[in-house]
This record gives sequence, C-alpha cells and structure tokens, in this order.
Amino acid sequence: MKVGIIGTGSMGSVLLEAFIEFRALQPHQLFISNRTLKKLLVLSERHEGLNICRNNIQTVRCSDVIFVCVKPLQFASLIQEIKNDVRPNQLIVSITSPVQISHLENSLDCKIAKIIPSVTHKIGSGASLVMYGNRLDEKDKQILHDLLSYISKPMEIKESQARINSDFSSCGPAFISFFLTKWIDAAVEMTGSSREEITCLASEMLLGTGKLLTQGGVTPPQLQEMVAVPGGITAQALSQLNHSLDGVFHRLISTTHQKYDEDLEELDKLFDGPKINRPQY
Repeated sequence: MKVGIIGTGSMGSVLLEAFIEFRALQPHQLFISNRTLKKLLVLSERHEGLNICRNNIQTVRCSDVIFVCVKPLQFASLIQEIKNDVRPNQLIVSITSPVQISHLENSLDCKIAKIIPSVTHKIGSGASLVMYGNRLDEKDKQILHDLLSYISKPMEIKESQARINSDFSSCGPAFISFFLTKWIDAAVEMTGSSREEITCLASEMLLGTGKLLTQGGVTPPQLQEMVAVPGGITAQALSQLNHSLDGVFHRLISTTHQKYDEDLEELDKLFDGPKINRPQY
C-alpha cells in the first residue's frame, strides 16, 4: 500500500513519524508534499527512502490512501488543485474537524473518510476518531482501521459528535498540560520545590492515572473515592476545586464549539463559492 501525506506541519509530521516508528509503513511506501520544501528535506534525511513529491498532484497520483493535513481554510483551494487527478478507488482522509465529509464527497470523485488524530500518537497511544463516508465498503474501512491501529486506538464516531469528542482526544492533552503547568508553577512559587522534580512527579502521576482509568477498570468518580478519604486533605482540596471550577468546563466547551461553528460557516462559503482555477504544473 502506498500512502500520501499532503501537509507535513505539526499533525502531518506526527502521523508520518508514528507510521514509520511503529512499523505501520516503511518510508518507501510514503509520498509527501508540503508548501515548504525545507520541511520535506528534513524528514527525508531522517527517514531514508521517503518519497518527496514536487507538488500535491504528484502525491495524489502516487498514492492509494492520502491523508490531507492542511488547515481548514486551505481545503477548498487544495480540492480544486487535485480534483482532476483523484481516482474512484482512492481513499482521501481529512484530519481537519470542521471540514465535513459532505464537502469532500460533493467535490471529489473518490472515497472519503475523516479522522481526528492526537499528538499522543507520537508514542503509539491515544484514540483516533474515525468517520467513514458513504462510498467506503467494509474492506476500505478495515484498511484504514488497521493502519491507525498501529499508532492509536481507532474509535468510530458520528461526524455530528466530532467536535466534543476531539475536545477530549485531540485538544485534551493541551488542556491537561495547561492544568499541570499552572499547578506546578504554584508549587514552585509557594514551596520552593524543584520544578524538575515536581514535573517528574506530576508526569508519573498522570501516566499512572491514565493506566488506572484505561486498564484498571476504574471510572473517574471511583478514582476520586479511592483517594479522597472523608474529612481528609484530598477531600478538602476537591471541595475547593469544585467551587473554583464551577462553570469552567461549560465555558470551555462553548469556546471550542463556537470556533468550530465559525470555521464551518467559512468552509460552507468556500465550497459553495466560485471555483478556483486549477494551477498548472
């Protein structure tokens, strides 16, 4: 199988590196293109045999499955660029949440799927959210599922639930890291503790907590009950957190959904608007 990656920015590079690191693909099976040649050269130096394509059309022509890893508002022009070169048996996979499967199926004569990956795939962990278009058969779905299984836990979801699910799977690592950073900052400021030592403790705690929740058969409320003895220090601190964080997560979800809706509105305009001339190569 030949796999293309259009866009080797943050998440495109994560997918590429993870596919190679966890032996889902060999470098010679990967075809990549990006607006900045320097990024491609760095990746090719790191992975001998990686195929650098001169443009996105070449990536499409050389690949069976193509992961499109560009920003939402770049999609419409990209579609116009590649639409005459896609083949009906190809699978194009968007990794961009607000770009809808219908946007792509109405524009491209091929099979369409959407995934929401996570930075945690760098270590072969985390969930990848998967949404299938109408043209995929079971074999197509299995191919994508198997590929993602090397680097993540694929979870099929409804596209209507993509935003809230990606708040946890994709944005979540940043949210949790922000919480830990603020906690560590306070500890260092108030107690003079070593930042390195506290960061190590926090990281190991987070790893162990994750294992309890995923492998230990424990739910988040049960975990709190296990640690928070009535009248104890943890219970007192949880009470303070409950008071201080009242409404925070409702506002967090409102913020991510508002941004998603804004992007979706812009994309609807772009995909319904005047067609962009296809560049000549």
